[in-house]
Amino acid sequence: MSRTRHYRDLIAWQKAMDLARAIYASTEEFPRSETFGLRMQLRRASVNVASRIAEGHGRLTDAENRKELSAARGALSELQTQLELAASLGFIESAAGEKLLDLSTEVAKLINGLLGVLNPGEN
Repeated sequence: MSRTRHYRDLIAWQKAMDLARAIYASTEEFPRSETFGLRMQLRRASVNVASRIAEGHGRLTDAENRKELSAARGALSELQTQLELAASLGFIESAAGEKLLDLSTEVAKLINGLLGVLNPGEN
C-alpha cells in the first residue's frame, strides 16, 4: 500500500479531528458535576480516536498500523456509547447527539476502509 506522506492527509484523521472539536464544543455546557465525569470521558475518547489514527500512520509496518486503527475503532465505540448516555441523561440535545453519532459513524467507515486496504477481509 502506498502511504500518504503525512497522517494529516488522511481523511479519517481529518474527520476524527472534526469529531473531537465537535465533542469539545458540545460538552462545554455539561453540568459542573460532570467536569471530571462523562464530559472528560467523551473528550478523552474523541482525542484518542484521532491520536490512534495518527500513531498508526507513523508505525513502520502495516500490522502495527492495523493495531492502532483497531484501537481507534474501539475508542470510537466507547465514544458512541458515552454519547448515547449523555443524550439519555439530557446533557446533549437529541438533535446534536444524532449529528455527533452520524459523524462518528462516518469516522468508523473511514477507519474500516483503511483497515480493509491494509488487510482485505479482516475488518
